[in-house]
Amino acid sequence: MYSETVKDHFKNPRNVGEIKDADGVGEVGNPVCGDIMTIFLKVEQDRIEDIKFLTFGCGAAIAVSSMLTEMAKGKTLEEAKKITNKDVAQALEDLPKNKLHCSNLGADALQMAIKDYEDRKTGKVRVKPEAEKHEHTHGDTCYCPYCDAELPSDIEEKPFCANCGQAVELEH
Repeated sequence: MYSETVKDHFKNPRNVGEIKDADGVGEVGNPVCGDIMTIFLKVEQDRIEDIKFLTFGCGAAIAVSSMLTEMAKGKTLEEAKKITNKDVAQALEDLPKNKLHCSNLGADALQMAIKDYEDRKTGKVRVKPEAEKHEHTHGDTCYCPYCDAELPSDIEEKPFCANCGQAVELEH
């Protein structure tokens, strides 16, 4: 089962939130399993001055995000690049085998955020992939274009799929 450290980071997550003027952003996830993780970095002189996360997922994914941000905060970018999924899992006193993929998400999101920062610094422009357009493929009932779960009739009020957490394009 879960260690006390995992439970603590799940119940009391550190560094939750978004940095509006982030220097680097990394987002990873698997809409099918439902874990979506976004890491925001604020960098000063190649050191991570602030780091926050937004995670839609299970308790292990939230604990991984929380631990990862504590491990990376204050580190130089080169030090943070060395943080691996194994390091995060060990810091949490291990995760159940079926939840180890959550630690991969955390390390991947951090590496993507650092890469995003470095790309911005060198002037490299990243093209954000377009969201899939919402289409009715099963009669009048709306289904999520990512996980194919049936969407509620009030989807206009909350344009996110409750099953996978993806934003749903409402123009159709």
